[in-house]
Amino acid sequence: MHQISTALCSYGMSGKVFHGPLLESHPGFKIKKILESNRNESEGKHPGAVIVRQYRAILDDPSIELVVVNTPDHLHDEMASRALEAGKNVVVEKPFTLKSADADRLIRIAADRGVMLSVFQNRRWDGDYLTVRKIIQEGKLGRLVAFESHFDRYRNYIKDSWKDQSTGTGTLYNLGSHLVDQALQLFGMPVRLFCDVRKLRDGAKTDDSYDLFLHYPEYKCLLRSSYLVREPGPRFILHGTNGSYRKWGVDPQEAALQSGWDPGSGQPDKAPEPEWGRINTDFQGKHLEGNHPVKKGNYLAYYDNIHEAITRGAPLQVTPEQARDVILIIEAAYESNRRGAVITLR
Repeated sequence: MHQISTALCSYGMSGKVFHGPLLESHPGFKIKKILESNRNESEGKHPGAVIVRQYRAILDDPSIELVVVNTPDHLHDEMASRALEAGKNVVVEKPFTLKSADADRLIRIAADRGVMLSVFQNRRWDGDYLTVRKIIQEGKLGRLVAFESHFDRYRNYIKDSWKDQSTGTGTLYNLGSHLVDQALQLFGMPVRLFCDVRKLRDGAKTDDSYDLFLHYPEYKCLLRSSYLVREPGPRFILHGTNGSYRKWGVDPQEAALQSGWDPGSGQPDKAPEPEWGRINTDFQGKHLEGNHPVKKGNYLAYYDNIHEAITRGAPLQVTPEQARDVILIIEAAYESNRRGAVITLR
């Protein structure tokens, strides 16, 4: 298997927890350079990788085939643009960009240069999302009438981190990027939307809560996140003409990665029973009620596809156009909040 020489553009949370471990455990990638402006957090964690202080040391290296732009959100556009112009394949951490016009420009540059561009929407490979998608595809609840997705956390203080400071982009861009992407994959572009965005924590400088209603003719869709949820409710709630499904808890992969789990070592085919969802429905002449197994999640599948796209020209599973549509929705959501109005999309 060809090893793709790769550079990470930072070594904060996303580098330590996601991209570093995933790339290190994948036989098709070799982390060659890691950009750290004034620290050595990655030292000794990726054999053979060199810490560099300047972005040019990555862009000017002809051996680097893939650049992972996992920097603070406001730097995505500039750094991805420079890497694409240098002829590098690029993976951008979500959110893709802060403006859809910038996303469109990056898409054009990638096409002109003939290089790959994708966005790290890893939660398409959450086990609970894969389970929900299968339930909907199989029609297990009958005709779907309502879909609700939550991504909540509890942190009642302001961290000394760019995410909570003036350079932060807020929860709608951060956690919301995942929920919007999942909804668009399930249902496509909504007809219209309404959003309420708030700063709930004392001293908050960026939004930390939102309620986003996506309107589809066939069903209701509500996406919600908040940083002040100490006792979370269900992660997913689905209602259909024949029954309902609810799922608690989040996919365990992030917590496992934070604890040092090697994603290349494999994991159980099913989540443990306490993490299963609950279903109550009539399906194919039978009444189903009780725990419903959760499918196996697999973040490595994202980089499987990136490797195939670069080495064999395989279709991207996360296209930049799809990621651009996520930003379109977020832009419209902020407009809705500013105007206190429903925004028509199509």
